[in-house]
Amino acid sequence: MVNELKDKIISRQAYIGIIGLGYVGLPLTREFLNAGFSVLGFDIDPVKVEKINRGESYIKHIQSGFIASYVKTNKFSATNDFTRLREIDVIIICVPTPLGEHKEPDLTFVLNTTKTIAANLRKGHVVVLESTTYPGTTEEELLPILESTGLQVGKDFFLGFSPEREDPGNKKFSTRTIPKIVSGVTEHCLDIIKTLYDQIIIRTVPVSSPRVAEAVKLLENIYRAVNIALVNELKTVFDRMGIDIWEVIEGAKTKPFGYHPFYPGPGLGGHCIPIDPFYLTWKAKEYDISTRFIELAGEINAYMPYYVVEKTIKALNAHKKSIKGAKILLLGLSYKPDIDDLRESPALKIMELLMREGADVDYSDPYFPELPPLRKYKFDKKSVNITPKTLKNYDCIVITTNHSTFDYDMILEHAKLIVDTRNALKLKGIVNGKVYKA
Repeated sequence: MVNELKDKIISRQAYIGIIGLGYVGLPLTREFLNAGFSVLGFDIDPVKVEKINRGESYIKHIQSGFIASYVKTNKFSATNDFTRLREIDVIIICVPTPLGEHKEPDLTFVLNTTKTIAANLRKGHVVVLESTTYPGTTEEELLPILESTGLQVGKDFFLGFSPEREDPGNKKFSTRTIPKIVSGVTEHCLDIIKTLYDQIIIRTVPVSSPRVAEAVKLLENIYRAVNIALVNELKTVFDRMGIDIWEVIEGAKTKPFGYHPFYPGPGLGGHCIPIDPFYLTWKAKEYDISTRFIELAGEINAYMPYYVVEKTIKALNAHKKSIKGAKILLLGLSYKPDIDDLRESPALKIMELLMREGADVDYSDPYFPELPPLRKYKFDKKSVNITPKTLKNYDCIVITTNHSTFDYDMILEHAKLIVDTRNALKLKGIVNGKVYKA
């Protein structure tokens, strides 16, 4: 069966099923389609399914024309009928792994998906989890559910973990060019899964077990979270000393060894860095270990939206204006520049905190003409068009995301007061009492 499956994959006869057509699943679909595979997408969101089947994209960096071309030739379609998993040869799980109310892992989407797969599991199926999770999930959680069917891993079906490494908006690296970690529960599982990704990724990197692969993904994001927390803390220290952290970083990064620049901001956003470290923190407790370094970094990064609000209040006070009743415009809502992704964006937390203080808050973001209902937030707001006239209507402009489409010269000229959380204006210190960094 192993050689038959590998031949089927190499010859592009394997039918690929991708569960979860979001910021991970849809780019992955694109690579399989580009490589000549047929793909059936699965999603519980009927809006996404309908859009795909009309040939429309809902993610900025995936063009509608691309999707439409493959829908037209019947190489790609979407469904919410999960009984069709029986038609599929390869099932790739790309569903969310959020945190619960107390920052504990929430594997609801992964486990419910696995139970659905088990209800439709057949001999010859290849199942790969790409969703970020704690070490042990694939073997301790997914494997028992799938083997409860009576089918045996490595013989009847094949299971592994290959963490996603998507970076929306990255113009240097794409899904295909980012090296891919691959693992399998057994040697046969690894052999098949490596063969699968070898067809669409320039370089695959096999590791000895799913536990190692799961840990690799966590290390990558914990590394970033801890270093961002460091510069965020230094930002508050240097600010008190009258030193510009951005100028310090520019100086430090001229050292050609032993230093890698990380940049402060209004908080952490995205689907990885604010969430993934806490998956390891939770799992470590099972082994009586306290991950103090990770938890401290989380505390520092979680404080940043509050710091931005504090700086905004001080800036308004300096202009003899109270936060209560102040008209404030947030520039940019996505978690990083030039993408249409709101997941865990600190701008949303800043909006909530400012409104809690009594401010009248609007936003401007070209990627979000109006704010959709979100899991944590339900803001009924529409994007404001930035003009010299509209800028003068606000007591304070807070730059929360440094989109390249914003006209910063015009903003600097016409805004009454600016709080810059991203160094978007590239200015040092307070300029004419008008621009403050946070």
